[in-house]
Amino acid sequence: MLEVEVVGVRIELPSNQPLVLLKEKAGERHIPIWIGAPEASAIAFAQQGIKPPRPMTHDLLCSVVTELGRTITEVRLVTVQDTVFYAELVFDGGTTVSSRASDALAVALRVPCPIYCAEEVMEEAGVQIAEAADDEEGAAPEENAENQMREFREFLADVEPEDFEK
Repeated sequence: MLEVEVVGVRIELPSNQPLVLLKEKAGERHIPIWIGAPEASAIAFAQQGIKPPRPMTHDLLCSVVTELGRTITEVRLVTVQDTVFYAELVFDGGTTVSSRASDALAVALRVPCPIYCAEEVMEEAGVQIAEAADDEEGAAPEENAENQMREFREFLADVEPEDFEK
């Protein structure tokens, strides 16, 4: 398993379809996962530290797990089939529960816990974003991030969910 991190939620144009972008921590590959608008909001809220006045579904789940004396120790992206990503929540003691990838990511950001991706998933769905020339010239980290996002948006302009099918 490879550890990944949530880069953020983006809107893919021209379809206006939300996606969550993951990046492997010890590498340069990224995984775009197309998700629904409610899940996009849940992930973005967690990343920004926004606490709604009433708990969202993912907040409720985390509270129930805690009140039952259990802990979610990690989230795993375990497979991708026909552009659908499958995940699981891993609890203390090793119990696993199947989950949609978007829900698992929203939970992982709230707990917080590490997110892992099966090597097979990364091989199938991961994309390498070419390093910007500015990286070699010593650009500031913010500029490098902006360049990477610009390149990724250019990549997204030409990619369709069907491109990730076998």
